[in-house]
Amino acid sequence: MAKSTLSFVCQNCGAAYNRWQGKCDACGEWNTLAEEDSTGNVPVSIRSKRKGRTFALESLSGKSHDAPRLSSGMTELDRVTGGGFVRGSVLLVGGDPGIGKSTLLTQATSMLARAGHRAVYISGEEAVAQVRLRAERLGLANAPVQLASETSVEDIVSTLSEGTVPRLIVIDSIQTMWTDTVESAPGTVTQVRASAQALIRFAKKTGAAIILVGHVTKDGQIAGPRVVEHMVDAVLSFEGEGSQQFRILRAVKNRFGPTDEIGVFEMTGLGLREVSNPSELFLSERDLGSPGTAVFAGIEGTRPVLVELQALVAPTSLGTPRRAVVGWDPSRLSMVLAVLEAHCGVKLSSHDVYLNVAGGLRIQEPAADLAAAAALVSSLVNAPLPTDAVYFGEISLSGAVRPVAQTSARLKEAAKLGFGRAVLPESARGDVGDAGLSLNSVGGLTTLVAEIAARGTPRGNHQAQRDAEPVEKNATPARFRREKG
Repeated sequence: MAKSTLSFVCQNCGAAYNRWQGKCDACGEWNTLAEEDSTGNVPVSIRSKRKGRTFALESLSGKSHDAPRLSSGMTELDRVTGGGFVRGSVLLVGGDPGIGKSTLLTQATSMLARAGHRAVYISGEEAVAQVRLRAERLGLANAPVQLASETSVEDIVSTLSEGTVPRLIVIDSIQTMWTDTVESAPGTVTQVRASAQALIRFAKKTGAAIILVGHVTKDGQIAGPRVVEHMVDAVLSFEGEGSQQFRILRAVKNRFGPTDEIGVFEMTGLGLREVSNPSELFLSERDLGSPGTAVFAGIEGTRPVLVELQALVAPTSLGTPRRAVVGWDPSRLSMVLAVLEAHCGVKLSSHDVYLNVAGGLRIQEPAADLAAAAALVSSLVNAPLPTDAVYFGEISLSGAVRPVAQTSARLKEAAKLGFGRAVLPESARGDVGDAGLSLNSVGGLTTLVAEIAARGTPRGNHQAQRDAEPVEKNATPARFRREKG
């Protein structure tokens, strides 16, 4: 019999140690080592004597067929996956608790089942009756989805191997699965890794598409060993703010499609509703005429998205001013503030700076530099920006405004939503197309700062003017008014 040996495995990275210690030397995390039994089913001396089997080798010149895809019936989900589920692929979906992962997958399996495909939903955290309650609330109780509440991987594989191979299998969640091949408790690194490996082998052998649901840590990372993310074919992140109604599905890794596409959903009483025009959703609550707000024309994958950037610059009473950012890279904000102070004469060292991307969307491209700078200067000098203008452009350390990709797509989206002008880099004029917008090209950040500062007014006078005039709130993009002249 194999000798029983104990090891201490880090639950964050999977590193193993012979004795317990407070800090993991591999990942640097504290109090993550747990005791696990590393006994294998077969002794090492016996495993080493097993002869390997021969397999056929193929040449590069052979015919290769494109992997057939299975449409989920949800356009936003298919956009993120690259056109649908590939046969034999394994996807890992992560997100905060209560964000809507189970709701999304319940709707996807129901649509596939109604289309005539065999779809199986296996829950390791909920009973079958609880899954049925969710389906009734979503109006999907009549969908021919096969349900089960099971956590043994061997039983799951044996059951799914009988009859017709399912086209889609949902495992909710991988942290609750366990296999007989290891002696660890469910949820540990060893069990998660072994269970995922067994399900991946079943998917590659039968051609069924499997979706694994994964928990996330406090930092927003998918819990469990990082090796699971390398084992699967795609890693999807389901994001959203608790105070907002919309959810964003983003691909972190995708072997069969792009990783820069996003899918936008809105959480309603009847489940997740697909949002075909995210720009209208992100701009639906604009407060027109307020200083410190600028509309950024961004690109998420192949889709242009317009979103509002909100900035607040206020005098500080602290020795070190605060710099708070929500939805944008804090390092890029620090760079923009340094360029404004070094090349444009904008003194912000004695002011607190707050920057927020309205709606909770996370912006990753540097094209938002120009919109962020315009919003910051507008808040500092109390000068409202034109309500029908969009901004995009990358700012270099020298203060120059650099061009960005897909200028024509940004301008067309802005024109479709009723905007009349665009502030863009000067060198991007050759790629503007025919969008019908009034273009204001800037070669350097100093020019834009001077234009905004010329419209600035003291805060007392502007506040009195705002109290006298009614402010139009909750305006949809189609009702944006344009500046006279």
